[in-house]
Amino acid sequence: MTRCVVVGSGAREHALAWGLAKSAEVIVTPGNAGIAAHGLTCVDVPATELDADLFVIGPELPLTQGLADELRAQGKLVLGPGLDGAQLEASKAYMKQFLHDAGVPTAAFGIFDEPEGAYDFLRRMTPPYVIKTDGLAAGKGVLVTRDWDEACADVRDKLSGSAFGDAGTTVVIEEGLDGEECSLLVLCDGTRAVPLVPAQDFKRVGDGDTGANTGGMGAYAPMSAMSDVDVERVMSSIVAPTLSELRRRGIDFRGVLYAGVMMSSKGPQLLEYNVRFGDPETEVLVPLYGGDLLALLSAVASGQLGVVPAASGQSAVTVVLSSHGYPESPRSGDVIDGLGDDGQLALPIEGITVFHAGTSRDDEGRFLTNGGRVLAVTAVGDSLAQARERAYAATEQITFDGRVMRHDIARSAS
Repeated sequence: MTRCVVVGSGAREHALAWGLAKSAEVIVTPGNAGIAAHGLTCVDVPATELDADLFVIGPELPLTQGLADELRAQGKLVLGPGLDGAQLEASKAYMKQFLHDAGVPTAAFGIFDEPEGAYDFLRRMTPPYVIKTDGLAAGKGVLVTRDWDEACADVRDKLSGSAFGDAGTTVVIEEGLDGEECSLLVLCDGTRAVPLVPAQDFKRVGDGDTGANTGGMGAYAPMSAMSDVDVERVMSSIVAPTLSELRRRGIDFRGVLYAGVMMSSKGPQLLEYNVRFGDPETEVLVPLYGGDLLALLSAVASGQLGVVPAASGQSAVTVVLSSHGYPESPRSGDVIDGLGDDGQLALPIEGITVFHAGTSRDDEGRFLTNGGRVLAVTAVGDSLAQARERAYAATEQITFDGRVMRHDIARSAS
């Protein structure tokens, strides 16, 4: 039987492992308590010390540290770009210059490592101001504000290193764009690129897109506001020139190119690239592709990507349950009620899978919160409305002290 290793410890990796396990033996490193409870093997062993037919690297950090290169040097088949391709996510300054060179439509921008130049650039802008830390910040390094003083304070905090350490000592400032945001995850095998169904995630911690930016409080797919024509426009105007520029630079990109796109009045504009499966988008996309995940990801990693299997035609909604104090100061150790011994709903609901993002177990076998995002409650239904109804019914069963969640995931779309 084919063996796969999934690298990571969150709900994204739980979803990938769950999908791959339909047709393969799966090992997750390091995984978490909920993944193990779901019948998947978790080991705290470096990926370079494991053997498998396919390695799937989930998080951005190991990619930007060159893990894919190390594994390929051992002759392993890997889904995930090498260090050269991972720079598209590792540095927003690099990414923006890359987009400029490739002719990809994106927001006007400036790159700064000292405050005065940044302040001068802000003075010439029309709000809203978009300020991004250059390096990795777990999806939290972006401020969007109309307040001049807040924008300047954010620039000062990032450049000083007090906000995000070394990751924030360069900032990218962009013009604000109008329109609706879409997550389009594109499979790339080095020469070909094929999109998965479009998804939409919800970054702000509070209902109505209020409060602090987070790693993602929920998602749904397919995104009905993105037509097939819209997807083709993104592929032709954004993804195609990106692949051409990657090849021009000699970068063999085999993995997921996650395009965060604003469907603006000027046409599709790229907000940013990630170089791996998104979280929580993965939790809504994997259930829509049935048992084809192993063959699909193996084809990407081996450079033999053909036609992507059609999605199931169903819809999926994920609602993230986060810990007390998330995202600023998440608390761990709270007991989670409503889960069975397998980490799934104690009282099952059709179409529901609970993917564990940050959980542990105590000596009594109870699940505890162990991180910011705790659970990604995912529902599949024949319609978006049905999936949403199931997801929120499931969240009513799961409780823990200080639980943080949004109540409006996919509301306007369903």
